[in-house]
Amino acid sequence: MEEHGKGLTGGAAGTTCVYAVFDPIARRCTVARAGHPPPARATADGKVEFIDLPGDPPLGRGGAPFESSEVILADGELLVLYTDGPAHAPEQSAETALARLREALSDTQLTPPPGLDGVCDAMIRHLMPACPQDDAALLVARVHGLAPDRHVTWDLAAEPEVVGEARALANRKLAEWGLEELEFTTELVVSELVTNAIRYGSPPIQLRLIRDGNLICEVTDGSSTSPHIRRALETDEGGRGLYMVAQLTQLWGTRYHPRGKTIWAEQPLPNSADAVAR
Repeated sequence: MEEHGKGLTGGAAGTTCVYAVFDPIARRCTVARAGHPPPARATADGKVEFIDLPGDPPLGRGGAPFESSEVILADGELLVLYTDGPAHAPEQSAETALARLREALSDTQLTPPPGLDGVCDAMIRHLMPACPQDDAALLVARVHGLAPDRHVTWDLAAEPEVVGEARALANRKLAEWGLEELEFTTELVVSELVTNAIRYGSPPIQLRLIRDGNLICEVTDGSSTSPHIRRALETDEGGRGLYMVAQLTQLWGTRYHPRGKTIWAEQPLPNSADAVAR
């Protein structure tokens, strides 16, 4: 993220931004930008391309919603996000800057592939002058999909009776993974999120468990209605579920997509299971 137009009223108006979310199950990367250079992707054989994105204006300079693009990334590909500093010298055009970055990134794709620190060091040496006049930020990620035994997805009917079935499905998978000590919290998370999807969302409804560095529970439905935490009164019969989820899990949140939303909650793995996952 960079800031331009110093002295503008409106705080962060003129700040550029690029945002990427990678789904390791579908291997789908969703990217959006606000006045920022497009991210690059690089394959292990040295092919480099820039992700085609709408040229939305910097933050605070346009009222239209930002558009995103989706790309499928293969295992081992690099996703590269950067500021203007590493690629764009004042005397050169944006096209020349992207060509230089493409060349630098192609040169780093060696066999066997170098570590990410090595990729960053090589690109900075190739691109940056000895005395840079601009700040530089470079973020490189090598993507990998999750193995099939690390995740499971169930389609659920939009009926209250399915909540108990969803808990049972989750518990069986936890037992298979050796994570029985997470059953209590996971049951609560599954019950709350599935119940909310049935009451306030719309079909189709899906429940997904992901075992990676943490245990992630996701519930997806076809509605874009945003959930929110509230403090229930003593006389209220409900309204405490999402508050309890937030208290008992490490992180939780919502992500939206064209066909609805996904609410997720994340728990740390027990020490032994965490070591196996890594």
